[in-house]
Amino acid sequence: MATRSKTGHSKPKKIFNLSHIIHEADPTTYNQASKSEHWRSAMSQEFQALQIQGTWDLVPPHPTQNVLGCKWTYRTKLNSDSTVARYKARLVAKGFNQEHGIDYTKTFSPVAKIPTVRVFILIALHFKWDIHELDISNAFLHGQLSKTVYMQQPLGFQDVVHPTFVCKLNKALYGLKQSPCEWYATLSNYLQNFGFTISNADPSLFIYKSGSNKLYILIYVDDILLTGNSKSEITRLLARLHDRFQMRNLGSLANFLGIQTTNTSYGVLLHQQQYAKRILERAGMQNSKPVATPISCKTEHSTSCNTEFTNPHLYRQLIGSLQYITLTRLDIQFAVHQLSQHMHAPLNSNFDDLKRLLRYIQGSTSIDIPLHRDTLTLQGYVDADWANNTHDRKSISEYVLQLSG
Repeated sequence: MATRSKTGHSKPKKIFNLSHIIHEADPTTYNQASKSEHWRSAMSQEFQALQIQGTWDLVPPHPTQNVLGCKWTYRTKLNSDSTVARYKARLVAKGFNQEHGIDYTKTFSPVAKIPTVRVFILIALHFKWDIHELDISNAFLHGQLSKTVYMQQPLGFQDVVHPTFVCKLNKALYGLKQSPCEWYATLSNYLQNFGFTISNADPSLFIYKSGSNKLYILIYVDDILLTGNSKSEITRLLARLHDRFQMRNLGSLANFLGIQTTNTSYGVLLHQQQYAKRILERAGMQNSKPVATPISCKTEHSTSCNTEFTNPHLYRQLIGSLQYITLTRLDIQFAVHQLSQHMHAPLNSNFDDLKRLLRYIQGSTSIDIPLHRDTLTLQGYVDADWANNTHDRKSISEYVLQLSG
């Protein structure tokens, strides 16, 4: 048969760019944001907060200075019902131009592990404690810099008297390599002075014990969870934190790190329905036909499927988004793990498998993790498929640990 490939008249496969945004996207440049009143107001509020904190001093420029650039970033904060909560503008330093040993040294800062978050909620459910969700405004600005860092003046807010001066930073601005480390050191030292100790299991978990009173604090950068059995101690701690930091008490646990919580008669449901729908919208597959399984049992592909995918950046974007949704979608962890092994050079067959996974998510956005108010019983299971990998005959094993079912 005279096919197109044999006659040389084959046309390249058209790959649609699925990374478009269906809804109006947040601005990416200052020129775009300056055209909207709400973004101009957000930038003014951020600049005023930086001035109140004494974030920098204007100094004359010098050729020996390593002057960093800066830019504005914009994000629309949403409520749990997808309505607009507020418009957030943030000034970020271009820390990728920093030089080690000159304007930074240590950079590591621990963040809470997701299993620790689940155990934290289970402990509170078991003892019927209230969970308080706290947010530190401009958290990094509370960290003191140990190195001298210079930065350009922010776009749109240059000083009219000294437009050529540069900013000598006094506080750890967002974007600097050492900002998370400096903020964690500031907060951890303050909590330890209050009487907290750092957990040996997770350095982001702080434990307070005084007689029969017990408090637990879990930190993920500027998002904080607080629970305990003493309301008076919690009130005293919140008052101290309000005096030291610019903090907002968001009330009971509702939305932590993009994970929504729903109270039930038996405990709490953890889910990421909004995030799953945003991934589908960005991929242009919100109206795709659902499938019953996240991965196909068939491994055979045609010859054309073994060619390299023409847009590997799109493939990596979608896989990166799916990796975060596995925090509450344990049913797709294996499929995402398999697809992640091909991010360096994805094939058309890998992209077909990725689209199948997105179709599965389309039909299962309501899947969640139920946390039960039950006895704290720990159970473990492990299994392997005994050399089922057709490529290298290796076994694939998996384990699961269950606390309170």
